[in-house]
Amino acid sequence: MSLSHLTLSNVRCIEHAALEIPPGLTLISGPNGSGKTSVLEGAFMLGRGRSFRTRNSERLIRYEQDHLRVIGRVQRPESVVETIGFEVTRSGTTARIGGRTAESLAQLSQAFAVQVIDPGVHRLVEEAGYRRRRWLDWAVFHVEPRFVETWVRYTRTLKQRNAALRSGADPHLWESELARLGESISHYRHDLVDRLQPYWREELASLVGLPVELSYQRGWSQEHTLAEALAASRVRDRARAVTHPGPHRADITVRLHGRAAREVLSRGQQKLVAVAMTVAQLRLLQELTQIRPTLLLDDPAAELDGDFLQRFIGQVARLRCQLVVTSLHAESRLFGTPDRQFRMEEGRLQPL
Repeated sequence: MSLSHLTLSNVRCIEHAALEIPPGLTLISGPNGSGKTSVLEGAFMLGRGRSFRTRNSERLIRYEQDHLRVIGRVQRPESVVETIGFEVTRSGTTARIGGRTAESLAQLSQAFAVQVIDPGVHRLVEEAGYRRRRWLDWAVFHVEPRFVETWVRYTRTLKQRNAALRSGADPHLWESELARLGESISHYRHDLVDRLQPYWREELASLVGLPVELSYQRGWSQEHTLAEALAASRVRDRARAVTHPGPHRADITVRLHGRAAREVLSRGQQKLVAVAMTVAQLRLLQELTQIRPTLLLDDPAAELDGDFLQRFIGQVARLRCQLVVTSLHAESRLFGTPDRQFRMEEGRLQPL
């Protein structure tokens, strides 16, 4: 699948912009602060229901406006074109796929697979587990058809157990179902991380050159089942009115010589590790599902340099996916000659 058309209204500094996007390489150039990244945010929202820069979608609404709107047309391999519409107002967010209201963000991911590498990519290594769980679950969703339904049911049951903890009711009533669903989620995730390892090692060797280890930590003790962990944690859970063990507390540990990578790697090295994680994930997804996600690259030349940049370019080229790249320079040819090129100036987009 690929994004063939994108229209944005009231997205940050952009009042209105529309662009036809080829299945190959699109380059958007312009000075800092001109709105280049906002175009990528709009494209990302179509497939994820949020920005990659903030979790608060209201912050993307243009100053003194009451809404933003993003509309995209996605070209599927079977030549079917599907329209995705996304709107954010002060009172909420709505999305429509093919004219029908989307019931969950998972439906957006199914309609349009999109990934991004931006200047904040190092946060995948540096920050807490939430970001890495989200990175992992996006891939699991595409590989394992039962994952989303299982996760939705798990989340609903988790809320019910937490409500029981807050009210003083017996949390045991929810534990059997919670444990069954949680074990399934952990199995799906663990299986994908296992499958990822050969791609991860290859990308790591090419981009980083350090023996960084990637492993899945399921969110409760390896010595116990989730049912046992929930039973053992009841006293602590009652005291804090929240469920501690479970896949909602899982993490992808990134370690070098037994230590957390964020403690020993420089910011530049963290970026390279995060890039390797992302490219390895995309290669695995292509191999297992034949999906070729759209990859958004926000000024990669500013984040990588020298030999590492050339290695990165080579690895991205192997993906053979749709690329939308931003750059300060219109003459940038990092990924070859663009199939289509645009210039952004003060929120106004012009084709070149």
